[in-house]
Amino acid sequence: MAEDTEAVTVSGTEPSGVKSARRAIELLETFAANDVWLSLSDLHARTGFPRSSLHGLLRTLHEAGWLESDSSTTKYKLGVRALICGTAYLDRDPIVPYATEALEQVREQTGFTAHYARRNGTEVVYLETRESRRSTHLVSRVGRTLPTHATALGKALLAELTHDEITALLPSPLPALTPNTVTDLGELHEQCAEIRERGFASEVEEGTPGVRCVAAVIPYRIPGTDAMSCSMQADQVSDADALRVGELLAETTAELGQRLRRAGIR
Repeated sequence: MAEDTEAVTVSGTEPSGVKSARRAIELLETFAANDVWLSLSDLHARTGFPRSSLHGLLRTLHEAGWLESDSSTTKYKLGVRALICGTAYLDRDPIVPYATEALEQVREQTGFTAHYARRNGTEVVYLETRESRRSTHLVSRVGRTLPTHATALGKALLAELTHDEITALLPSPLPALTPNTVTDLGELHEQCAEIRERGFASEVEEGTPGVRCVAAVIPYRIPGTDAMSCSMQADQVSDADALRVGELLAETTAELGQRLRRAGIR
């Protein structure tokens, strides 16, 4: 019996590996990207996978606990196994306890919601959050992703890369999340140069309407992969307020980077 694999094409564009495993992963990522129940027809339209393959994949993932079904077993959403595995990633990351302590300090000192995130390609992934007591739900949930170019966290991490690395990584023009999102790659390069000089990144309503953020990289890896930020209501803080919080974040992340290096964490 032939293995369920696909070879790389001559052009090198077709991914290699086990087809069914790759499809299962793409299916789970499709569920993660949609917050509604999805039927076999919905998934066929989104993925292009044959209905026969989808039927088997859905049954297998459902039986293994990766998917939950509605009462008619015709629509599905992510199951509890996805949460268990996602939590295990954080539980096994030695940086998280240090970052959590720093987040709590920043929240207490500023009164604003503080985030810890990691760059994953063109996105930042939120790994930990400490919400302000006076927050009006500005918080980004753990596991949420946002484009690097539209967030202070992402811009701080992009500034760790070279001009050519940023150009190769990001599309042009850049997609807009709000009317304020930077969409010109040249302008983003200018912002990254300013971030390197200043030591922290900032944005006003580029990722979320009504929210401004400042962020700084945690310098324990080269280039930096992780950063911390503060979210603030745009109509309640001045530029001077944001500057003070940005400087505090730069100091906090520098100290955190030293702690991580002393602990041998890379």
